[in-house]
Amino acid sequence: MTSLAVPVYGLALHTTSSQLGLSLSNFSTEAYTKTWNLDRQLSNYLHQYLQEFIQPKIWQDFQFIAVAKGPGSFTSNRIGMVAARTLAQQLNLPLFGISSLAAFVWFQKKNYKVNEPIFVQMKASRGKFFGAIYCKNKPENSLNIILDDTVMLPKEWKKKLHDLNLSCQPLITPSKLGMTASSVLELAYYQWQRGKRPHWSEVMPFYGMSVFN
Repeated sequence: MTSLAVPVYGLALHTTSSQLGLSLSNFSTEAYTKTWNLDRQLSNYLHQYLQEFIQPKIWQDFQFIAVAKGPGSFTSNRIGMVAARTLAQQLNLPLFGISSLAAFVWFQKKNYKVNEPIFVQMKASRGKFFGAIYCKNKPENSLNIILDDTVMLPKEWKKKLHDLNLSCQPLITPSKLGMTASSVLELAYYQWQRGKRPHWSEVMPFYGMSVFN
C-alpha cells in the first residue's frame, strides 16, 4: 500500500490595512480565508478571531506561519507582526514575512502574463507612495522582483520606470487588503517548498519610512 504524504498546514495573517485577513490551507484539499473590517478595533479582536478561525484545527497542526510585513498602516502592521512572531516563537515554527505589495500582485496574477512587469503602488504619506515592480515566474510558480518595495515621490518613480525602460500601468492597491491573506500564504508556501525555514527573529515589518516623518 502506498503511504500518503502528510499534508502541510500553513496559517497567514494580514493586518496591514483596516481589514484583518486570515487564511489557512493544506495546499491540497483545504483552504479557508476570512476577513473582518476592524480598523481601530484590530488589537481588541485579533486573538479572539485567530482562535475561532483555526477551529477545529489546533496550533500544533501547523507547520509554518506567514504574515504580511507591509507596507501599510504602521500600527496595524506592528500588531500583526508581533502576533505572528509570538506564535512562531511559542510554537517553534518557521515564520515567512511577505510583502503586502507582492501579495496584492499575486492576488491579481491571472490578469498578467509570465515575465510581464507588474508595477504596483500604494499611497504613503506626504505626497509619496510605496511601489515595487514584480513579474510572474512560471517555472518557480512565484514572483520575481524587478524592483523591491520602496517609497518615492511620483517624479522619482517616473524616472525609475524610464530608466528601466518600462511603460507598464500601475496596479493600485485598495484600502482593504485582508482578502489577499490567501496570497500571503501561497507565496510563503512556495518558499517552504524550496526548503526555506526562516526563524521568527529574522522577520521584520517594512514601514518604508520613519514613523516621525
